[in-house]
Amino acid sequence: MSDYTISAIGHIESPYKQKFAIPRQPRLVPQAKAKLIFAPDFNREEFVRGLDEFTHIWLLFRFHETADKGYSAMVRPPRLGGNERKGVFATRATFRPNAIGMSAVKLEGIEYKNGQLSLLLAGIDLLDGTPIIDIKPYLPYSDAMLDASAGFADTRPETQMTVEFSPQAIEFVNAQTQYPDLHDFIANVLKQDPRPAYKKQKDGEQSYGMTLYNYNIRWQVNGEHNVVTNIEKKLNNSLSALV
Repeated sequence: MSDYTISAIGHIESPYKQKFAIPRQPRLVPQAKAKLIFAPDFNREEFVRGLDEFTHIWLLFRFHETADKGYSAMVRPPRLGGNERKGVFATRATFRPNAIGMSAVKLEGIEYKNGQLSLLLAGIDLLDGTPIIDIKPYLPYSDAMLDASAGFADTRPETQMTVEFSPQAIEFVNAQTQYPDLHDFIANVLKQDPRPAYKKQKDGEQSYGMTLYNYNIRWQVNGEHNVVTNIEKKLNNSLSALV
């Protein structure tokens, strides 16, 4: 066995600023747009020549926020409500021996602007700042195995969660122009029900907050219904209420 040194080829600029509320798999929230910013050694268009012929790509990345916490042989997949243990290699859990993850995401374009090479991505499920260690084109004839079975994760995760926006939150969404899909983005994130498994078993109203882009979003959950109560814009690491 040998040790290898792997250098990041770039990093992700993502709307997800914290692990909480990130979808458990890619493409569950199509409105989640991101950029892959190439590192200086790879900041040349030659590295991606021909990549625009593909609609989707594989990203190999490092779970940088949990890599220093080590790994576990057994984990509790959220898909099973956190109540059942599986071997880490039978899951996509973050606590892995080499802390490497993979995501198949939509490639919406290649940008070379002001001397910086970037990939424009959609359906992302990565934390802001995630180091990317490799990119590969997605090949439908090889990568999409329609007769495959997937054990305890054999179907797309679905919830019955509904989402409503307060008048103040609607006013904020309509007033901002930077993110045209902000309403649907927030709604689809909440429809995934990002709460910890043990919270989903509790009755009564619960309040939560998350950061998407540079916005702090507050919402309440009662049963299977979400109400987005307030949206605030972060300014210089502080919050300024705009609604």
